[in-house]
Amino acid sequence: MTAPRATGRCLCGAVTYEVRGRLRDVVICHCVECRRWGGNAGAFAAALDDDLVVRGEALRWMDSPDSNRNARRAFCAECGSSLFWKAADLERTGIAVGSLDAPTGLRVAAHIYTHQAPDWDALPTDGLPRDPEAGSIDLRWT
Repeated sequence: MTAPRATGRCLCGAVTYEVRGRLRDVVICHCVECRRWGGNAGAFAAALDDDLVVRGEALRWMDSPDSNRNARRAFCAECGSSLFWKAADLERTGIAVGSLDAPTGLRVAAHIYTHQAPDWDALPTDGLPRDPEAGSIDLRWT
C-alpha cells in the first residue's frame, strides 16, 4: 500500500482521511455558499477521488441547495467540521485545507468567485490570479 501524501481529520477525530496521490494547490473561494458553509471564504486543496481514503462513520454528505454545479459538501456529524466539497461533474474532491495535518507543502494559487465577496472581505492584493467564476485558472498539482 502506498504511503499517504497527506493526512487530515475533523476537530474531534471521528473522521480521518489520507491522500495517496497528488494534491492541487489551494484555491480561496469567495462564493456565498462557501461563506455560509464555513463562516468565511473557503480554502480548498483537491485530490483525485481514487486517491482519497476516508475513515469514520460520522462523515455526512449533503447537497448544496444553492449550487449551480450539483455540488455536495461533507462534514463530521459529531463536531460539525467542514471537510470536503464535491462537484458532480468532477473526478476530484475539494479538501478543506484547515483539516489537513501540517506540513502540507501547499501554497495559495488563486481566488475564485471574487464577484461574490461581501463588502467586509478585504480581498488580498497578493497578485494571484482571480476569476469571477472558476473556469479559467490553471492550477498546480503537487
